[in-house]
Amino acid sequence: MSENLQAAAAERCASVIGLAQELIRLPSRGGIDGYGPVLGVLEGWLAGRALPNRRLYDDTGALVGLLVEVAGGKPGPWWALDACMDTAPFGDESAWSFPPTAGDVVDGWLRGRGAADSKLAASVFCHIAADLHSHAAGVMIGYPGLEDLVVGGRGLWRAAIAVHAPSGHSGSSRTVVGAISRAAHLVRLLDAADLPGVDGASGFPLPPKLSVTAFHSGQGFSVTPDLCELNVDIRTTPAFDAHDAETLVRKAVAELDAELPAPRPTGITPVASWPPFRLATDEQPAAALLNAAATEGLVVRPKTAGPSNIGNLLAGEGIPATAGFGPVYEGLHGIDERVRLAELPQVYAVYHRAVLDLLHAG
Repeated sequence: MSENLQAAAAERCASVIGLAQELIRLPSRGGIDGYGPVLGVLEGWLAGRALPNRRLYDDTGALVGLLVEVAGGKPGPWWALDACMDTAPFGDESAWSFPPTAGDVVDGWLRGRGAADSKLAASVFCHIAADLHSHAAGVMIGYPGLEDLVVGGRGLWRAAIAVHAPSGHSGSSRTVVGAISRAAHLVRLLDAADLPGVDGASGFPLPPKLSVTAFHSGQGFSVTPDLCELNVDIRTTPAFDAHDAETLVRKAVAELDAELPAPRPTGITPVASWPPFRLATDEQPAAALLNAAATEGLVVRPKTAGPSNIGNLLAGEGIPATAGFGPVYEGLHGIDERVRLAELPQVYAVYHRAVLDLLHAG
């Protein structure tokens, strides 16, 4: 069976690469490009193979995704293969050594924005859907990286903070502690906050982390502004969750307002909260992917990631997910993004085998 799957995967790869090239050549930068053209390519490909699919829209009616469903022949859990079609921006295009939408193959590397994250994975998953359609839960997310299978990740708690102060002329003889100075003091308090280390009892291998990721205030030179806005990102763990993160920030803000009073209290607006997650290696779908990788001769380590991913969002809904196994890549979200194709047949065979095992187990 292993030889048959590998042979089928090798035959499929030319088509997988061809579809991925079409997708890469259509820019789909998040917040910049519309998703209609790139999803239209997938719709055409799926329609040509009689695969049922439907468009997904957000609350505003904007097109955000495409869903392909392959129904089994008996009741059981649904398993999902997920890959993002939106990409990071191109950044400084003059710094790239090839066009961000090249979509070509040079020296065994598929090049262009989205090659690694995650248009090649989208192509792989569409082909697997086509393979399984004739045979007619959880989620496997197709982020790249050949050596690790991401089975967990730190959660996150994010907030926007508004620091106030009286405004005034920068040359005034009256001493005023401006919003920027008050906000800088808050940053120092947050940087000095006492975060716990790794909690051995929970088995979660990473500690929490706090970062101030944005700082906005002022214009010109002659006015001390009355508002400074901060963004705070805290990566959470089972031993330091969203409640702990919010408590820490509110304590720092209370200390700021007590030490450097202002006409208005500092405002905190939580904007996102995802829980941490971690699957055991015998939990599905992690077990199916790890077993399939071993069968295909790959040594793949289960990994808990520092950054959060869509697996965290799914964990909040009680849906187990893996988030990362695919070809070797370079330049993810940076310049000269590309993905190596040498291992693509093995990657394809791993996902195909894992899905088959999950269907048979169901």
